[in-house]
Amino acid sequence: MHSPSVRRRLPRLSRASLIRSRLHARRARRTAIIIAVSVLGGLAGAGFARLSDGAMKAHAALYAAAKWPTLLLLPLGFALAAWVTRRYAPESAGSGIPQVIAAAEARWHGRWGGQRVTLRTAAWKVVLAAWLYVCGASIGREGPSVQVVAGIVRSLTRGLKGGPGRRALILAGGAAGVAAAFNTPIAGVVFAVEELAKGFEKRTHTTVILVVVVAGFTSYAVQGDYAYFGLGSGEVTLTASWLLAPLIGVVGGLAGGLFARGVAFFTGPDPNPVTRWRQAHPVVFAGLCGLVAAVVAVASGGLTFGAGYDEAKSLLQDHPGRGFAFAVWKFLANLAAAVCGAPGGIFSPSLATGAGIGAAFARAGFAIAGRDAVVLGMSAYLSGVVQAPLTSAVILMEMTREPGLVGPLMLAALTARWASGWIMPEPLYHLLSRSWRPKPQG
Repeated sequence: MHSPSVRRRLPRLSRASLIRSRLHARRARRTAIIIAVSVLGGLAGAGFARLSDGAMKAHAALYAAAKWPTLLLLPLGFALAAWVTRRYAPESAGSGIPQVIAAAEARWHGRWGGQRVTLRTAAWKVVLAAWLYVCGASIGREGPSVQVVAGIVRSLTRGLKGGPGRRALILAGGAAGVAAAFNTPIAGVVFAVEELAKGFEKRTHTTVILVVVVAGFTSYAVQGDYAYFGLGSGEVTLTASWLLAPLIGVVGGLAGGLFARGVAFFTGPDPNPVTRWRQAHPVVFAGLCGLVAAVVAVASGGLTFGAGYDEAKSLLQDHPGRGFAFAVWKFLANLAAAVCGAPGGIFSPSLATGAGIGAAFARAGFAIAGRDAVVLGMSAYLSGVVQAPLTSAVILMEMTREPGLVGPLMLAALTARWASGWIMPEPLYHLLSRSWRPKPQG
């Protein structure tokens, strides 16, 4: 027989146990929902990648069949995409990463009321980016993937009680977008920590890793185990790579900073005569950007169309006759697409531009293997554009699987970040995110 005091404690212990079991069950349901949504995010990232590849193949077929009529798609397609974006989905304009940064940092209950990361915006982003690929635009899918997957994760986890908050889920979705687009899960986590949020709480770290791992596994299941730019020979000219990494970093960083400054000048939050004219005549401005892209495409012999995957792979394989000239043309083509006012990212074209810079070093007589120079050039230029050196180095390490270049890659990326700061004091994505934050009251 229990004493009266023990009998009085039993119901209280039972209630505490019941509360704990309910909390565990709620936590398990919440985790299950986040995992299920992460699977959908990974599928969306992989599907967007395949759609983008198909759209670029469609453009290649059109260009082969009718060169000059297809070139007209650039000015006409840019103008149409800018009009549709402005009319139906202004939140989908540009890369999408500034919108994700702004949405994570501050709520917005005004005109767009959360449309920066929603399913509707994600859908428009995919459709318009695919259309621009068909037109031959020099854009990347990685930035758009960040906004697409962040929109999916945020929208489908809205209303979850307890656990990771709105900011953590938005950051996790954005990181998963990078992981799915590049097939680089580690880079997704690094990108979230370094670029989307300048440091955040422990719970956010856990959520980011969970979402990235699940979405990355889903993308892996769909796309298989592949290296984004193929596997290297394993032979690394390590001494020359270490010696040339700072020089390549300075050149790539200055070029990347110049590109970022150009994007900020045409589309940044600080008004100037050009931005005012662009806002007054957005469709005409987009058409002019398309015309510039068409002229560049003709001048480069058709090398500047699309994301630049094939050209970067070719340079990694030491294709003759390409290098600095290709980097210049790709720089201009990507700049024209990035400022036209329609959806489109800058990651992949930046990698292609950096590949041209690296190839130029390899062909200038330096005792460095062509592939090593190209990899360093890609890391340096990307770091110069986005000013995220750790992300840039990790992306290249995961994509090219060159473990011997870890040190030189980090050195080139860090040097590029330093050199880029001379031209672009504030990182591009964070500067552009100011346009997507709530306007101060009063």
